[in-house]
Amino acid sequence: MFTLVALSGCAFNTKYPPVPREQRSLSAQESYLYEIAPGDAVNIFVWAFPELSGTVPVRPDGMLTTPLIEDMPASGKTPSELARDLEEEMALYVRSPIVTVIVNNFVGLPQQQVRVVGEAMGGSGGGGSSRGPAAVPFRKHMTLLDLMIEVGGLTPFAAGNKSILVRFNDGEQVEYSVRIDDLLRKGDMSENISLLPGDILVIPEAWF
Repeated sequence: MFTLVALSGCAFNTKYPPVPREQRSLSAQESYLYEIAPGDAVNIFVWAFPELSGTVPVRPDGMLTTPLIEDMPASGKTPSELARDLEEEMALYVRSPIVTVIVNNFVGLPQQQVRVVGEAMGGSGGGGSSRGPAAVPFRKHMTLLDLMIEVGGLTPFAAGNKSILVRFNDGEQVEYSVRIDDLLRKGDMSENISLLPGDILVIPEAWF
């Protein structure tokens, strides 16, 4: 389990290795498929049955409700998987339903988010008007620069070059050194690492 206290206490330790530029990261990004999460808004289109179509929310328990189905598990499924499950259930009431599912609002499961803790401006959609931890839905081919733009960059008190990326490899927690100052202030694109779903970025405060 990720422990912020433990990482904060060693945030200035330079023993962490850089993020490896390995094929695993590229293949994990290429195989990424978005899974529906609680809080998502899902547009369900049933061909030839407009009365069964519409946009519904995924409840906090991961279920959704349609005009014919009171409780359908949705969380953790891809849109295509949910569409096939809806077709199977609706076939009890209508003949040969054809369903398409489109996700309109993306929240992301925790394991499919990239989270930022510490001295980032916050999850204000890139505007930087709020400050604090942020959880950003992972996007295919997402990089560190993409994440920094999403959260509005660093605060004036951040020690960006002493940041730590926490990654879980086959259930094992591994920490890597990340140099955000070099990326944002020097334009060093070699520091623009590829991110993976579930990554946690810890940005410590500078010691003056």
